[in-house]
Amino acid sequence: MPLLRSSLIALVLSAASLPALAAHVRVQLDGLDDELSAAALGALELQQYSKREVSRAQVQRLYRRAERQIQRALEPYGYYNVGVAGELANEGEDYRAVFTVKPGDPVKVTDVDIRIDGETEGLRAVDMARAAFSPRRGQRLDHAEYERSKAAIHAALFSVGYLDAELATHRVEVQRAANTATINLAWKVGQRYRFADTGFEGGQFPDEFMQRYIPWEVGDYYDQTQLLALQQRLFDANYFAISQVQPDLDKASAGSVPIAVTLAPAKRTVYTGGIFVGTDTGAGIRGGIERRWVNRRGHKMKFETILAQRLKTLSTLYQVPLPGKNNHSLNFGITYRDENTKTSESKTLRLAANDSQVWHGWTRTLGLQFLTGDFKVAEQKGSTTLLYPEIVLARKRADDFNFPRKGWSLTMAARAGQKGLLSDTGFAQITADAKWIRGIGDDSRFIARGAFGYTRVDDFDKLPPELRFFAGGDRSIRGYAFQTVGPRRQFADDPVPKVIGGKQLLVGSAEYEYYSTPKWGAAAFVDAGDAFSGKDFDLKIGAGLGMRWRSPVGLVRVDLGTPIGDPYASGIELHIIIGPDL
Repeated sequence: MPLLRSSLIALVLSAASLPALAAHVRVQLDGLDDELSAAALGALELQQYSKREVSRAQVQRLYRRAERQIQRALEPYGYYNVGVAGELANEGEDYRAVFTVKPGDPVKVTDVDIRIDGETEGLRAVDMARAAFSPRRGQRLDHAEYERSKAAIHAALFSVGYLDAELATHRVEVQRAANTATINLAWKVGQRYRFADTGFEGGQFPDEFMQRYIPWEVGDYYDQTQLLALQQRLFDANYFAISQVQPDLDKASAGSVPIAVTLAPAKRTVYTGGIFVGTDTGAGIRGGIERRWVNRRGHKMKFETILAQRLKTLSTLYQVPLPGKNNHSLNFGITYRDENTKTSESKTLRLAANDSQVWHGWTRTLGLQFLTGDFKVAEQKGSTTLLYPEIVLARKRADDFNFPRKGWSLTMAARAGQKGLLSDTGFAQITADAKWIRGIGDDSRFIARGAFGYTRVDDFDKLPPELRFFAGGDRSIRGYAFQTVGPRRQFADDPVPKVIGGKQLLVGSAEYEYYSTPKWGAAAFVDAGDAFSGKDFDLKIGAGLGMRWRSPVGLVRVDLGTPIGDPYASGIELHIIIGPDL
């Protein structure tokens, strides 16, 4: 009997020493919106045990900490007087913790004092960062916004050359009882640095050649946007696989900072080829050979051919970079073009020589064109030879050229030829093409597009199709086939007048895109305009719907358009475009 009693006592003591059965805990928060609820749950230690085992002692200990954890989690959002009422209950073997939270009134900013010593007023980057500071007076105190705005001002100071800028004062004073806060910031900026020499490492060209890409002069004030401009120029040059541009801060001295550029050559010879389909050209193949640099002076050479159902081309281009800081180059090209559309046929040879450079932010091209060949428009056959000078101004801006949500492009051109001076007719022509893109919310874009053209010509019948204006097609008035809109002429053997092209062009387009996923979207569009001569403007309208796919090779646009109220056109036209917006 004593032995049995001893065994029972030992068994009871052993059971008492075992840990309590493990369980889980479910947390419920009431009284908060999604953002604040997510912040509070993220700070709760109890929430970590929703899928992990926890003992009763752990639950009770963590529950006692929960009120303060919720209050601290909401302070960065401006809520400093948070009330929390909680209840911990059993749910079978598990636990349920319910917290009812009253965030109260948020703390409002009553004063913002930002002081920057030094002469920074008038520096756009700094002025913009100060003007955009948040939270402003009267707004809810948001610590994340405060940190971002503070960092933005510091980055702006660095970007304009204040490389030693130091945040001497950064204080946020909160009066809990009054639900108010004041913000005090002060920077000591020190001297403003200037550009010293720029060193290039790892490239295949001598430093003398590379100097042409630098957009600043030694002694100019340091400017981060200029470094980005150099980075972009090196990328556009297509010589380098790697191009990194950074200030060499370790060697900065006496108010000057050298710039270090690290380069790695790109593949020297590039072969391209592929199959494509376009509603304007039909199905086809393209191929090309590009010699990215021919010699140490950076000369380039490129051959390209296209063989499609309605278009065949063979072209070569030779480019000679010139000294200077504006991407200055001489370009020489030869192009043979055989085109057969629903409206015209042409076989032409074009010789081109031009001078291209960046001019006040625009790409300016001054050149001379020689065009000769045979053509047929409707039932009219002809041949022509034209020699004419040409000037082209082009510019584009975008927040992201792969898929801009804020961007625009504009290209303007003027050309003229004189009869008798290697030209069969005298003419003068101006054109303009523009595109404007703006994002709407997070999932939509609005795109506006316009084209304008005007020609004065002595003998219109001597103008080849390339210099006449037509409308209709993928990049013109959708709903119409390529080059099927324009002035018409009656021919004796055909009762239906045929399009012969016009002297003027005016086309506009409005398009709305909505993306249901990051890759897929839908579009609705209206295009309108006409190619015409004189005052015979006859508005043509095409409208429709489309699909958008952000593919690995670029944006794919598939549109179905139909003409509205046109006696010469009806039905649905398919349009397919692959490539960048701008």
